[in-house]
Amino acid sequence: MRFIPERFKHNGLFIIMFLITVLMIITVSITITWTTIRMSEQFFIKKFSITNSKVMNQVKESFETFNYSIVLSSNNLLQSGTVKSILTKEQQSNKERFSAYYYMGQQMKRVKSNLDAYEVGILVMGKNGFSFATDRAYWPISDEELKTSTIMSNTFKQPKKLMYQYDHRNDKKNSRFIVASKVIMERIKGTIYGAMFFAIDESEFRKFFTNYTSPGNNVFVVDKQGVIVSSNQSQLIGKQAKDLLHYAGKIEASSDHYIIENFMGQDQIISMEYLPSFDMYLFNVIDKQRAIGDLIDKKDIILISMGIVFVALIIVFLATRRLTNSLSRLVKQIANASKHDFHQYVSETGTYETMKIGNTFNSMLDELHEYVEQLVESQKQQRNAELAALQQQINPHFLYNTLTSIKFMVQMGEKAETEATINALISLLQNTIGNVSETNSIVQEVDNLKNYVLINQKRYGDRIKVNYFIAPDCLDYHVPKLILQPFMENSFFHGFNRKGEGYINVLVWKEGDNLICEVVDNGDGMEVSPESKLPRTKRKQQLFSGIGVRNVHDRIQLIYGEPYGVTISSELGEGTKVRITLPISVT
Repeated sequence: MRFIPERFKHNGLFIIMFLITVLMIITVSITITWTTIRMSEQFFIKKFSITNSKVMNQVKESFETFNYSIVLSSNNLLQSGTVKSILTKEQQSNKERFSAYYYMGQQMKRVKSNLDAYEVGILVMGKNGFSFATDRAYWPISDEELKTSTIMSNTFKQPKKLMYQYDHRNDKKNSRFIVASKVIMERIKGTIYGAMFFAIDESEFRKFFTNYTSPGNNVFVVDKQGVIVSSNQSQLIGKQAKDLLHYAGKIEASSDHYIIENFMGQDQIISMEYLPSFDMYLFNVIDKQRAIGDLIDKKDIILISMGIVFVALIIVFLATRRLTNSLSRLVKQIANASKHDFHQYVSETGTYETMKIGNTFNSMLDELHEYVEQLVESQKQQRNAELAALQQQINPHFLYNTLTSIKFMVQMGEKAETEATINALISLLQNTIGNVSETNSIVQEVDNLKNYVLINQKRYGDRIKVNYFIAPDCLDYHVPKLILQPFMENSFFHGFNRKGEGYINVLVWKEGDNLICEVVDNGDGMEVSPESKLPRTKRKQQLFSGIGVRNVHDRIQLIYGEPYGVTISSELGEGTKVRITLPISVT
C-alpha cells in the first residue's frame, strides 16, 4: 500500500483525466440505456394493452351471449304453466308421476333449444319434492345433496337474481362446474314453488376464452370470494387468488386500465373486465417478459451502448496518453518487467527524467538477475531432494496389505498367484529406487503399472478393468519414473467410491513434437479447479509411492519447463481424464 502515493505522483495527470472522463461516459451511457429501455417498454406495453383490451371485449361478449341464452331459458321456465303445475301439484299415483315426467321432458326440450350451442345440463326442483334433470350424469349431484348445498341456500337468499356459482365434484373425474341458478316463483304474488339450475362443465365454459390464450398469456375468471372458477391454467381452478381481487381495485383506479405486478412468481401485465351478469371478474394475465421480450432487444441496446463506450474510451485513452506519453511508457515497461522474469529491459528514451529512471532500473535488473539465478538453482536442488526422498518412500500400509494378501494366498495353496504377486511387488520396489532424474521407457513404465494393478486386483478383485492402448512407435520413448502410477492409484482408490465397477484406460501416443499420456476412467468424477486444472482434494499423500498428483505436475515443469505438465478434466458422475504432456525423449 505504501507504493500507491508514489504511483499516483508519477501518473497523476493521466489518471485524473482518464478516470473523470471514463466516469462521465459510463454514467451518461447507463442513464441513456436505462431510459431508452424503460421508455420503449412503456410504449410497447401501452400499445399492447390497447390491442389486448379489444380481445378482452370479445371474450366478454362470448360470456354475455351465453348468459343471454341462460336468461331466455330461465324465462321460458318461469312463464311455463306446465312447469308451475307440475312443481306445485302433489303427484299421488304412478300415473300422475309418469305424466308429470313426460310433460316436464317435453317442456325441457323446448327450453333447451335456447342452449343448443352449449353443452349444458338443466335441473328443476320443486318445493313439492319433484325434480327433473335433462341429464343426471352430466351434473352428478343428488337431490338430497343439492337441497343442503350452499348453491341452494345462496339461490334462495336472492330469489330475484340469476346467480352463477362454482361447484366442485369429488368424483373420479374431479369434475368442476359453473352453475347458474334462480328460484321459480309467481311474478305477481311472489310465491316461490321451486328452483332451476343450469350447469356447464368448466372445460366447456373455458372454451369461451381458450382461443385467446397462449403460453405466457393466461385468463382467470374469479368470483367475489377470490376463488378461480375457470382458467386455462387448470391446476389453479378452485384455489384462492386474493391477490387478483386486490389487483382488481388497483386496475379500476388506474387510468391505463392495466397494472404490472408480480403473480405466479413473475412480473405480469394484468388487465381486468368485470362481468356484471356473472358477478365475477375476468382477468387477463400476460407474462411481461414474453410480451415485450421479443419486441425490445435489450441485448442489442446494451451491446450498442457498450460499443459506444468502448470507442469513447479509446479516444479518451489516446488523448490523455499522448499528454503523458514518455512517463506512461516507462511506468508500463516497469510494471511488465516482472511478467518477463525480469528480462524485459526498459527503453532509455524520452525526457531527461525518464532516461535517468530507465537507466537506474536497468542497472537494478542486472543485479536482480544474478540474485534470481542463484535463488532458482538453490530451490531446484531443494526440490530435487524432496522428490527424491518422496520417491524412496513406500507406504507401510501398502506393504502390510500386500504381504497379508500374499500370506492368505499361500495358506489357500494358490502357488501361481502367490508367485505372480511376489514378482509384481519385487518389480514395484525396484522401480521406486533411484534418483528423481532417472527415466524409464514407456514399456518399463507400463509394465510397472501392470504390476501395480495386478497386486491391487489380487487384493480387491477385478471390478475395475484396466486397458492399455500404447502406440507402437512410442514404446522406446523415455519418461520420468512413476509419472503414471499416482494417477492410476488415484482412479483405483478414489474414483469408484460410489460406482461399483468401471474401467481405467491408459493411452500413450505422439502428437507433433510432444508425447501425450492419458489415464481415463468412468468413475465418480471430482471437482477440478478451473485455474490450476488440478483436483480440489485434501489428499496430499498417495497410498503407494508418496508422490501425489501435484508433485508429478511440479516435477515435470521443473524438469522440462512451463509448456509441459498435467491437466485434469472431470465431471461428477461421468469420470476423470488426466492428460500428461511431455517432450519426446529417447534417453
